Amino acid sequence: MKTKELLQKLEGIQTIETVMGALNINREKAIYYIYRLRKEGYVKTKYLSNKKRVYNISFENRLKGTSYYEIINKYSPVKISTPKTYMMYGKEPSLEETIIYAIKTQSFRTILASLALFRKIDDWSNLYQLAKKNHIERQVGALYDVARKIMLTRRMTKRFRNSALPKKDIKWRYIVTNLKSDDFKNIQKIWKIYIPFNEKDLEAYKK
Repeated sequence: MKTKELLQKLEGIQTIETVMGALNINREKAIYYIYRLRKEGYVKTKYLSNKKRVYNISFENRLKGTSYYEIINKYSPVKISTPKTYMMYGKEPSLEETIIYAIKTQSFRTILASLALFRKIDDWSNLYQLAKKNHIERQVGALYDVARKIMLTRRMTKRFRNSALPKKDIKWRYIVTNLKSDDFKNIQKIWKIYIPFNEKDLEAYKK
């Protein structure tokens, strides 16, 4: 079977069993086809919590694209998955870009997982400019302070902090709409930002 035909029939998330069913073939032949597509660059393999392999089969995989979610999963103990993957081709997203993207998703779990990226941030000027462009400087600052309480992080520059801290009479904002913490009230007060998670939500970082 030609590669183009295989891609048309198998594009998406597959297992050995679903490949067998889609092509009406035995297990040995299914393994061979996955191997062939992987060798040509069309397959990315993931492992589920039960160690079962799943295969993301797509023409886009050959373009060597990287998603923000792959960057987060690379560094975070909190793993995330999404059926809607936004790929960047030609370059890998920076950690600074990935933090901004995570906050803009307004996804509780994505933002929680992205806290791990503060361990690696060293271009604070770039992070500030991206945050300012997206009007989320205070959200970044508040999340950094949470991250600093639960793990070793790169130190935020004084310039970032002083520029991002709220001035008088500024409006409080949510990171995730209508979610606020019972455990990080001091950080919330400093930044006038409602933190969406509590101490117990951060247990994965303490293991």
